[in-house]
Amino acid sequence: MPNPFAAITPVLAVLATDGRILPATGQAIIDLAGNDLDESYDRAISETTSVGTVWETRRSLYHPVRPVPRYERHCLQYFLDGSTRTYFVGTVLEHDRSSPVQFAQVGAAGVQREEDGRIRVVKVRRKLVLLLDRSSLSQELWLKVARTTAQVPSCTLRTTSEEDPYGKGVREKRTRGAHKANWAMREEEIALANDDLGERSGDEWLAVDGGLGNEYMDWQGPPVIGVAKSFQKDLHFRLGSGPRGRSLNLYGLLAGLEEGNRTAVFPRWAGEAREGKIAFWYVRIRPQRGLDYPLMGVVKVDMPNRSREVVDSDLVDMVSGAVIAERCVAPHGRDSRWHAHLYPISIAERVIRDQFYSGEVLKAAIRWPQLPLSSAVGGS
Repeated sequence: MPNPFAAITPVLAVLATDGRILPATGQAIIDLAGNDLDESYDRAISETTSVGTVWETRRSLYHPVRPVPRYERHCLQYFLDGSTRTYFVGTVLEHDRSSPVQFAQVGAAGVQREEDGRIRVVKVRRKLVLLLDRSSLSQELWLKVARTTAQVPSCTLRTTSEEDPYGKGVREKRTRGAHKANWAMREEEIALANDDLGERSGDEWLAVDGGLGNEYMDWQGPPVIGVAKSFQKDLHFRLGSGPRGRSLNLYGLLAGLEEGNRTAVFPRWAGEAREGKIAFWYVRIRPQRGLDYPLMGVVKVDMPNRSREVVDSDLVDMVSGAVIAERCVAPHGRDSRWHAHLYPISIAERVIRDQFYSGEVLKAAIRWPQLPLSSAVGGS
């Protein structure tokens, strides 16, 4: 089998020649962005911990929802998920400056649920990302690496020193790299939703794994929702005023949410400029009985609402019913998120992960060039 990462050897040679390399023990170590990345991202894009408005035509706090199976109304037809694997392969030194060197495999897969129930892979996007802290390198070295990387069609160069929604508040360099890789994955998802799954009718909905960020705020394409298995947990809901007003934290709100029910719809942001441009609500797709805590068995649904008008409750019921009908049948223990999986999204996740090279292949394939000691010290 030829080396699948042979094309990036010139990039590694630039770093090893122009800087001093401290290779990672064992060649590559997987880097994680954190156990609750989706929750962190949801908190970052929400920009608030307080919700005080119901944003739909019916004003009840809880709504019973009837499952909408495919044979009755096939609205959720496309499903999209992304994945990333980030590896630390060493540290490049320039005099008193240093930057981690990380590679990430990122990608996204879109699948379609056909009329007969079968799931068909529509499109897969994947690429390799080289991650360096540009602020810790000289301009000369950065530009030389950039020129060399540009010659590798399957690889792009990213700096971890630029802010993005995934990396807000993260200071540790390697952790920032893992977050930056996840943002690159998000960009692949957005491109797939726009370019490869964009030619859909108004009855062909797309469900994206995770919450919808600012990039969907002015969405003009076919209908789309985000379905998040993990979400911001420090929200407080202050509904109504006076003696009839209610104040609930998220745990209290979801503790009263029964199986096959949804909450009221709320606006993502407050304020005149953006309030209501993305609406969200929660749906319980599994009973609380037998689960560890109230947030299990619940998904958060985001939906673009460019008009900022209150959302039609019947539409929300229909979408929620379609979500319930797609709940995953994955057995307990196979995936820690089994209780909140939608089956087609789990298939999309498996499709993209199967496209990645294993950690063992990557460790064996990515090797620093063996340079004389005089060359390896380098540094300009």
